[in-house]
Amino acid sequence: MAVSKTSKLDAINSMLIGIGEAPVNTLNSGLQEAEVAEIVLDSISREVQSMGWVFNTDIRYTLSPNSSDNISLPSNTLRVDTTGLKRDYNKDIIERDNKLYNRITNSFIFTADVEVDIIFLFDFAELPEIARQYIALRAGRKFQENIIGSGEMTQLQWKDEQSALFALRAADAENSDFNIFDNYDTYAAVDRTQGSPVSVLDSQRRLYS
Repeated sequence: MAVSKTSKLDAINSMLIGIGEAPVNTLNSGLQEAEVAEIVLDSISREVQSMGWVFNTDIRYTLSPNSSDNISLPSNTLRVDTTGLKRDYNKDIIERDNKLYNRITNSFIFTADVEVDIIFLFDFAELPEIARQYIALRAGRKFQENIIGSGEMTQLQWKDEQSALFALRAADAENSDFNIFDNYDTYAAVDRTQGSPVSVLDSQRRLYS
């Protein structure tokens, strides 16, 4: 018997069953509860992915200026930060209007490539199974709380959700290959000659772990 990964339809049906509703055969079933479940699932997926994980974070990703000397971000960008060991006081680059913006020069103009750490938003079907499971469980709890509001069910769902979160964190840590020098305080103590390291998304992400 073939076993497949959790699909978006599987996740939505799990959410429906959790409130005592019958599952649906398609995403566009027309059932109001199923449509609400899909909205909740998409919202939770964005929330979880915004934390930044190995599976949706690219390190030292190069962005290039276009013909107008602007650097547009990919449409599925969630967060972005420039990389580097030394703080560059000639630029302070942030995201603005889905483009890179230099707060020092007050300009969108860039004449060279910029290297960034970038967190992407992926469709549910593009996520690893362990992330799908956590998102589905978290969305199921939120959905149940909105529709039924059962405290007992929340407690039961919370335990499953936390187990899935611990598993996701463990898998993320295993795949990320961190060592003690990835920590800001450790790096600064070991190599003070490098100046003030720029905070990157990869270190921010570990605060959520």
